[in-house]
Amino acid sequence: MASKLRVGAVNYLNSKPLIERLTDFAPSIELSLDLPSRLADQMAAGDLDVGLIPVVEFFRGDGYTFIPNIAIASRGPVLSVTLFSRVPWAEIRSVALDEGSRTSAALTKILLRTKHGLNPRFEQLPIDVPAESVKTDAVLLIGDRAMRACLPGHRYAFDLGEAWTAWTGLPMVYAVWAVRGGVELGAAERGFHKAKEHGLAAAGAIAQREAAGLSLDAGFCRRYLETVIRYDLGAAELAGLRRYQELAAELDLVPEPIADLVSVEP
Repeated sequence: MASKLRVGAVNYLNSKPLIERLTDFAPSIELSLDLPSRLADQMAAGDLDVGLIPVVEFFRGDGYTFIPNIAIASRGPVLSVTLFSRVPWAEIRSVALDEGSRTSAALTKILLRTKHGLNPRFEQLPIDVPAESVKTDAVLLIGDRAMRACLPGHRYAFDLGEAWTAWTGLPMVYAVWAVRGGVELGAAERGFHKAKEHGLAAAGAIAQREAAGLSLDAGFCRRYLETVIRYDLGAAELAGLRRYQELAAELDLVPEPIADLVSVEP
């Protein structure tokens, strides 16, 4: 019997349309769910063949390619990547970064250091520590945790997708299906595209099913999946991805770009 293709994805609402019935469309896939940061570590350790990983880890990876035209992205507000702050941007001196985040953590550093010319202190916010308990000026939350959070003690809530697009004019890409070097997808590649197609068509049903468990309104979840998150990786998204790579490299957050972005062969 052929070995299973080990695939890892995030267990956030925004990933659900990409994994809905994925193993039905590609029975060779063995799917596991975890935090984006942990998926990246599992990819690097060789424990996964394909991972829906943070793009910053895609750039740090060794010889990764990506499945074309599938991403988790936004153009404008994203709603699920928020920097809650007690003070305006210019006064931020310390930031707690969500443990689950790597792409958004790097995006926070890019916005603070490059756009605003600041050099604050950064610390990690463990996944099991309440954001309300941190003493830093600002705290970055991502995913479902960000959408549920209120943090009334923080006067400002900066949507980082909105901040990125307002600054660059480009979409922000958060995650791609990264493929480890030497891994052959075979017929499974079509399964990823079929799952995306099915999941987007079923966004309303997914929202209805997931909302209660997230303590979120079903209508809000549907609008989030259908109008806020973008799942294509077209020319505009690739341009945003390249710009992010350039800015991250300037801060030594990823290696310097040495080649164009590479997808797996169709």
